[in-house]
Amino acid sequence: MYARLKTIATIGSFIALALLVSLLATRGSALTAAERNTPAAPQITGIDTWLNSPPLTLPQLRGKVVLVDFWTYSCVNCVNTLPYVKGWYKQYGNQGLEVIGVHTPEYPFERDVGHVSAALKKFDIRYPVALDNQYATWNAFNNQYWPALYLFDKAGHVVYSHFGEGDYAQTEAKIRELLAQPG
Repeated sequence: MYARLKTIATIGSFIALALLVSLLATRGSALTAAERNTPAAPQITGIDTWLNSPPLTLPQLRGKVVLVDFWTYSCVNCVNTLPYVKGWYKQYGNQGLEVIGVHTPEYPFERDVGHVSAALKKFDIRYPVALDNQYATWNAFNNQYWPALYLFDKAGHVVYSHFGEGDYAQTEAKIRELLAQPG
């Protein structure tokens, strides 16, 4: 009898623990980025040249959803993501999405402003592009990949990142979710 009671008590404890974890997980998903202690966006820094825009800072973009795309023009994976990034800029730019391309060169020839300007024309990129030839912004973000997407909420907190190609529907869903939030 004692063994049965002990087993029932143990099972009851596991059920209570599972319910508590479930409750906390549900509450966690409803937290804002600030409540979750989501890190603020690193700064865009050390930019050699801005194309398609005067210099931008993330603090001046508060109140907007910001997508930062680390890319380089000769990276085939980066080029494959461009139709999606350009599409989001076109579709959501007038709804509060700001896209910033951070061109960080993988090879020495990619540091040339003329080459990057030609690539912007070739790929019809119209959003702001920052030339990060010294990797200052790359390092501020602790970035390690091409391409890399970082999405910030209207308060300037990093809320989503994606490395490499793919997950376009998931990224777009997150953009829509953030644009729908007050702020």
